[in-house]
Amino acid sequence: MNFSFSPYQEDIKNEVLDFAKKHLNEDIVTRDKNQFFDRSLWSKLGEIKLPGLCIPEEFGGRGLDPLTTVLALEAFGEGCEDGGLCFAVSAHMLACCVPIWLYGSNDQKQAFLPKLCDGTWIAGNAMTEPHSGSDTYDVRTTAVACKDNYILKGHKSYISNGPVADVILTYALTDKEKGFFGGISAFLLSKEMPGLTLTDSVDKMGVRTCQMGEARFKDLELSTNSVLGKAGAGAMIFNKSMEWERTCLGAIHLGAMSRVLENTIAFVKERKSGDKSIGSYQAISHQLADLKVGLEASRLMTYQAAWKLGSSKMSTMEASASKLFVSEFFKKFATSIFQIYAGKAFRENHEAERLLRDAMASTIYSGTSEVQRSVIAKMMRV
Repeated sequence: MNFSFSPYQEDIKNEVLDFAKKHLNEDIVTRDKNQFFDRSLWSKLGEIKLPGLCIPEEFGGRGLDPLTTVLALEAFGEGCEDGGLCFAVSAHMLACCVPIWLYGSNDQKQAFLPKLCDGTWIAGNAMTEPHSGSDTYDVRTTAVACKDNYILKGHKSYISNGPVADVILTYALTDKEKGFFGGISAFLLSKEMPGLTLTDSVDKMGVRTCQMGEARFKDLELSTNSVLGKAGAGAMIFNKSMEWERTCLGAIHLGAMSRVLENTIAFVKERKSGDKSIGSYQAISHQLADLKVGLEASRLMTYQAAWKLGSSKMSTMEASASKLFVSEFFKKFATSIFQIYAGKAFRENHEAERLLRDAMASTIYSGTSEVQRSVIAKMMRV
């Protein structure tokens, strides 16, 4: 077992870290406060193909394997203080670009991926519906076959990037008799399509710069060329995208925690209580030691899940276990850091305050902690 990384992987990490620090943190407090998504920053990300890290070079991406993708996203999360932007990139790449790459026709890949990788376009994933929440099997949006077309009707919610998306990957019921497995299909939609309405972004507690909204489909006519993969393959496509997202998304949390832990260590050395730094007290130093241990455990679980994902073996168990552990620890980490900063963190838009708000979402998106436990139990055949 080798825990070292290649010079190429180290170069990728350093490139992304330096880029993020240099270009992505200006006006972060104002952007977060106003829940403002800066399209120019997205275009900037395209300069290093960050929205397409794992997409093959022939389709405009960087061609990174899953583990190297995780290392790059970790560096992104460390260098970029905008948790919403980090989440937006991850949702775009893992839940939208990856399915197109893995299941799209060559024409679909050529039509969509280059612009999704170079920062020209943004993508959103539309699976969740207002009535269903975490019950992804209960899909009521329908796509009814009509000659050579489909007629799409329904309503999707909680679409990350939805209000600013150029492309929406939408899942709809095409065969009620077959249900979720075999009866759900995935479709590629462009924002200009007649019958598609995208709402403005909702106000959110955390990851505020990532826009999130709803989509309504009213007799939206789709050609058969809009089907991703083949009709009825939606469940397989969605589940595979979740393996990628649940494995790699936690990497941005690792990066954020690494940055904040380093900043907090510097703070407790400088902050005085009487004539002693507060870091000299065990109440603080032991707390930071525990956070370091949890961070390293989270890192190892994420790396192992990424390795498994890249090994061409089923990684459902590892993806859910990693997602569960990292997101639950992220919340614990953020709460502990907030307590250490105390009154300073209670002020709006302090780094620890933003981290805490962002962390609260981590056990909800990409499948709640309860969903991950159910997946793990099922894989254990409990």
